[in-house]
Amino acid sequence: MFDLSAIGIGYGSLLMLGSMILLLLTGMQLAFVTALVALIFAIGWFGVGALPLITSRLYSFVGDYVFLAVPMFVLMAALLDRSGIARDLFDAMKVFGRKLRGGVAIQTLLVAVVLASMSGVIGGETVLLGILALPQMLRLGYNRKLAIGTTCAGGALGTMLPPSIVLIIYGLTASVSIGDLFKAAFLPAFILAFAYMAYVLILCRIHPEYAPLPSAEELAADEDINYFKALLFPLLTVMMVLGSIYTGIASVTEASALGVVGILISAAIRGELNFAMLKDSAKATMSTCGMIIWIGIGATALVGVYNLMGGIDFVEEIILSLSGGSVMGTVMIMMLILFVLGMFLDWVGVALLTMPIFVPIITGLGLDPIWFGVVFCLNMQVSFLSPPFGPAAFYLKSVAPKDISLGEIFSSLLPFIGLQVFVLALVIFFPELALWWK
Repeated sequence: MFDLSAIGIGYGSLLMLGSMILLLLTGMQLAFVTALVALIFAIGWFGVGALPLITSRLYSFVGDYVFLAVPMFVLMAALLDRSGIARDLFDAMKVFGRKLRGGVAIQTLLVAVVLASMSGVIGGETVLLGILALPQMLRLGYNRKLAIGTTCAGGALGTMLPPSIVLIIYGLTASVSIGDLFKAAFLPAFILAFAYMAYVLILCRIHPEYAPLPSAEELAADEDINYFKALLFPLLTVMMVLGSIYTGIASVTEASALGVVGILISAAIRGELNFAMLKDSAKATMSTCGMIIWIGIGATALVGVYNLMGGIDFVEEIILSLSGGSVMGTVMIMMLILFVLGMFLDWVGVALLTMPIFVPIITGLGLDPIWFGVVFCLNMQVSFLSPPFGPAAFYLKSVAPKDISLGEIFSSLLPFIGLQVFVLALVIFFPELALWWK
């Protein structure tokens, strides 16, 4: 059999990258691409004797106790999708949309913040807001691009706000405290949310026609809302999940289980809990978690093989040589790589493929891996909205009116992408925004 190690790590890296691109172009799923390339290079570079080392690495990944938090938070999002909690929450937030120009857009962003603080999964939030908020803004005569951009960008806030699944996967990959990551992401996430709100208010002040005020009849209809019922269960769930983590009462895994119990009790009290709801939520959870786990297995195997090949040292040399040894230059090159990868790959694959390589470089430069986790998360936030494959846009398209094209959604997101890049730059140049709690 041909000995791949004879070509050296430089050509080996190019061959590995080229093989992945070719296989992805055939339509093969990323999980199977990474696993197949890892298997070929493990045997071709080291022989069959390297396989037990790879399997032990896989076991350590899937056997991590903290990983249990992922299906719990995904299940919370699935249960929220199928209950009326989000709908009632949106109705209750109408108090912000009554007499404030652009108020319904602000209401949408506030609901997005609360939903993100309950589940940390963007797909369900974007779809929910697309069903609840987008039709209402369009009916009230809001500017189409403002309505679309606000709905889509708000739905993607789940990637930043704790308990973000992105932060959990980063913490597992980088071997850092997920609780510390949640604390670090709290302030940057709210800065981003407030930047969205400020943009909406300023734009509506400059262009009042973009956000007509509701009529007297619509204001009168809002007076029948039961604010206690609508706000009690979501706020209690947020307090249970984040409060238990920040106070140290529960670990992230335990808090995720508390959140699921809270949503189940809330749905039962509201009379919405039934077998069909549980069955559909379980199916959605298994589908999402199955994707995450299989991508994780393939990416962990590939990174393990590449590490044994000496690839991490090779990549470190390349990045440091391109940056001229500059710490900030190194970070910028990493941000560019992550941004490009995020345009074409799922965030799970990006995290699991790059973080085992990037985090040792970051710590070697004396930078804080907790801070870098927040920076990585902000970068992925950009990728969720960016063309050509921004998943948030596709989620919204699935429930948007037929006359809204994917191109219109992406063009509506450009100002919000600009705000994301601005907040990303703030956190890069002012690390204390993420490390405020230390």
